[in-house]
Amino acid sequence: MRKNVQLHKLLLVAQAASSMALRDELLKPIWHAFTALDLDKSGKVSKSQLKVQDNFDRQDFNRMCWTLCARKNLNRTHLLISDEDAFKIWCIFNFLSEEKYPLAIVTEEIEYFLRKLTEAMGGSWVEERFEDYKLELSIKQQSLSAWELITLVGRGTFSKGMDRQTLSMGITEVFHELILDVFKQGYMMKKGHKRKNWTERWFLLRPDSISYYVSEDLAEKKGDILLDGNCCVESLPDKEGKKCLFYVKCSDKSYEINASDKKRKQEWIQAIQMCLSLLQLGRTVPHRESLQKRRDLRQKQQAEQEELELRMRELQTANENKQHQLEAMRKKLEEAATNAAEEERIRLQTQTEQQDRYRMDLEREKMVRQEMEEQVAQKSSELEQYLQRVHELEDMYHRLEDALEDEKRARQDEETVRRLQARLLEEEAVKRAELEQIHLHQQRAISETEVEKQELRKEGTAKENALQAAMLQLEQLEKERQGALEQYQEVVQKLEDAANNTRTWKHKVAHHEGLVRLVQPGSKGPQKITNWGPAAFTEAELSLRKKDWQERKSQPAENQ
Repeated sequence: MRKNVQLHKLLLVAQAASSMALRDELLKPIWHAFTALDLDKSGKVSKSQLKVQDNFDRQDFNRMCWTLCARKNLNRTHLLISDEDAFKIWCIFNFLSEEKYPLAIVTEEIEYFLRKLTEAMGGSWVEERFEDYKLELSIKQQSLSAWELITLVGRGTFSKGMDRQTLSMGITEVFHELILDVFKQGYMMKKGHKRKNWTERWFLLRPDSISYYVSEDLAEKKGDILLDGNCCVESLPDKEGKKCLFYVKCSDKSYEINASDKKRKQEWIQAIQMCLSLLQLGRTVPHRESLQKRRDLRQKQQAEQEELELRMRELQTANENKQHQLEAMRKKLEEAATNAAEEERIRLQTQTEQQDRYRMDLEREKMVRQEMEEQVAQKSSELEQYLQRVHELEDMYHRLEDALEDEKRARQDEETVRRLQARLLEEEAVKRAELEQIHLHQQRAISETEVEKQELRKEGTAKENALQAAMLQLEQLEKERQGALEQYQEVVQKLEDAANNTRTWKHKVAHHEGLVRLVQPGSKGPQKITNWGPAAFTEAELSLRKKDWQERKSQPAENQ
């Protein structure tokens, strides 16, 4: 950076009136001179070492800078070219090199220059040879310095089979095209303006002029044809014994020129028309435009490469951060694994302790289970006993039902006997009523007449017989009543036995469970007391017997 500042100061001192484009072109030669003069590499050069000129030619300025730097840097050993050719290569290097310091020419521009040189020498470009060199160059470095480029061309690496003169002519042609901006050059005949004679001249076509010299060594310049947007070039028909004529028409005069053949004539016309088109469009020469395009493309690629490298660095940084994070995670995982192992050991120890506790609990549970089984067996025995008692209770219940059924049947028998006794009592009452009627008739019959007495006696005898028969019937009824009374006493005894039996079963059931309530016999209604015994007849039966007796009593009276 410090050298760049010094170079700009030198330019301002050397040529204060120079244009910006010229200053940029002079920077590179000045840098070579500055580097050669900066012996102690301090970045400063004394004023006594610099020669400042007010008016100078660019080529003279380049030669002055070349003279300063070539003595120190140029190695002439095994070079097949002259110092003049080396100077031209040095100028071409300054034109094609990158605008960075220290100056260097990249691989792409080296290939461009070598292609131009091969075409100028009339040779064929061997792509494989340059690819091998580019591969070798990329292994060492990506670019060459001016002195390395001179050595590469001067030792004939890419001009094998060419003599020195051909190589020198090729270097000169490329120098003229790239440095001097010569589009085309060669001998042609020019018609004079005053004498009107035809003279052979060496023509040089530049972007804004056509210069013509006495010979190709450019020692004596005869004139310039200045080109601008108003100029034109046209072909002329043959005349005055001259063929392949064309003329260049400018605003002030026209120039008639004769080429050696039609091909060269056409080439010159096309070249001049191209220069005029560039002037009309305000564009620079094609090789400068292509150079700028290549530089812009390289800058773009470099910017993309830098952006890519920046992204790669960012990715690398991110990757390193990820690596650090992974390392931290790995450490954490190791710590986690250690903690997990420790936790696993503690868990296994705890599990062992728990297993021991579980084993003890299991043994206690077995003991408890055995006790429970014993209790269950005991409960089962008790259950069996309980079931047996239930079966016994069921049996007792069935027996009680049988006893209740027997009691019910005894009550039914008692009711039957009681009804029979009532029927007998009713018949007895009827008989008694009949006897009383008979007795009353006898009493009335006594107070009647003797006839009536006789009749009554007869009747009395008959009635006596009837009474005896009734007495016999009454005795028979008495016997039947005694039999019924005996049956009644038997039924009562059975009823008392059944009641006793029921009370016994009731006490047993109440003793065992206290849940069964036995059905007691109902209370008896009021009994009729007759002279034949208690409850011999019901009141309804007595009423029937009384009615029957009265009907029987009334029948003898009606018969009389």
